[in-house]
Amino acid sequence: MNQRIGYARVSTEDQHLDLQRDALQQAGCRVIYEETASGKNAARPELEQCRKALRSGDTLVVWRLDRLGRSLPDLVHIVADLERAGVSFESLSEKIETGSAAGKLVFHVFAALAEFERSLIRERTYAGLAAARARGRSGGRKPKLHDKQLREIRALLRDPDIRVADVARRYNVSRTTLYKYVGAITPHSK
Repeated sequence: MNQRIGYARVSTEDQHLDLQRDALQQAGCRVIYEETASGKNAARPELEQCRKALRSGDTLVVWRLDRLGRSLPDLVHIVADLERAGVSFESLSEKIETGSAAGKLVFHVFAALAEFERSLIRERTYAGLAAARARGRSGGRKPKLHDKQLREIRALLRDPDIRVADVARRYNVSRTTLYKYVGAITPHSK
């Protein structure tokens, strides 16, 4: 017997699964796998259990596409795996289902449009960074240490009795940061 199996996910403990659970139950899901896991987190044990429970002819139902995939490529990969196993996929909010040829087409067009949008965002970001650089602005973090501090640090490190770790602690940076900014530090200044 073909089943409609639901998967619901929230990212943080203070979010609730009620909305997703209600929608999945209303869509005919008798079994719903639920978990709290960040979308960035690759380890989603309930999703893995859900995928193991699915059989050919079943349908995996989610409330929204972003509840299933961490990213567009991840989502496309999961849906392709389901397809190979003979399992349909349905997203309630986007009204996408892969049980029919038309539904598969809609999903793949949707995926292609999302990929296109990501490419446009990336291009605009690079163009914006290039324009900022042309105006003399550079992106990224502000430097941890300023010129005056660097001069002080270099002077301190010339003293063989002062340790790098002590200087790093004094300026609230790591030893690695000191090495990055000051360059090679002489052996006597350990």
